[in-house]
Amino acid sequence: MKFNYFIQQSLYILRHRCIKRTSNFLNNIWLVINGMKIGKGTRLSKCDVTWPHQVSIGNYCTLENNIFFKYDGIWKVGPSIIIKDNVFVGNNCEFNITTKLTIENDCLIASGCKFIDHNHNFSSVTKLIRKQVSTNKPIHIGPNVWLGYNVVVLMGVEIGEGAVVAAGSIVVKSIPPFEIWGGVPAKKIKNR
Repeated sequence: MKFNYFIQQSLYILRHRCIKRTSNFLNNIWLVINGMKIGKGTRLSKCDVTWPHQVSIGNYCTLENNIFFKYDGIWKVGPSIIIKDNVFVGNNCEFNITTKLTIENDCLIASGCKFIDHNHNFSSVTKLIRKQVSTNKPIHIGPNVWLGYNVVVLMGVEIGEGAVVAAGSIVVKSIPPFEIWGGVPAKKIKNR
């Protein structure tokens, strides 16, 4: 019994502390070589990146597993996805950006959040939707913002300092500072 416990603990430590950390370290070196900026003290787990030079992550951030940084366009000078200092980003978040996304200091981004700064145009019924020129506007998340689980933030949105967005909300318009919003589409619930 004690021997099994010892073996299981040893394998757990080997898998999670040694192998995973080494893999993440090597992955981060590869991303930096390809142009991603990763600040001091930042912990970045396994992620997918289309154009690493389009991503800038500040100091002392924590980014969990399976984050997708998708710069949705052809090569251009970056960065277009800017995450400042002391930001937490949970598992399975997606940054689908063509223009620009800025997340200010001290934000909490829960798992499953999506940021999309562009939209398909469907105004012409004679053209295929996929062939129409898309519209795009940058997204700005102010300091000390908390986005709950599975929040979707769409193009042109600015979320003010200290705002809170409830889990599962879809944010289609800007949120003033220190307000709590929720729903589909998100609406003001109350002030903080």
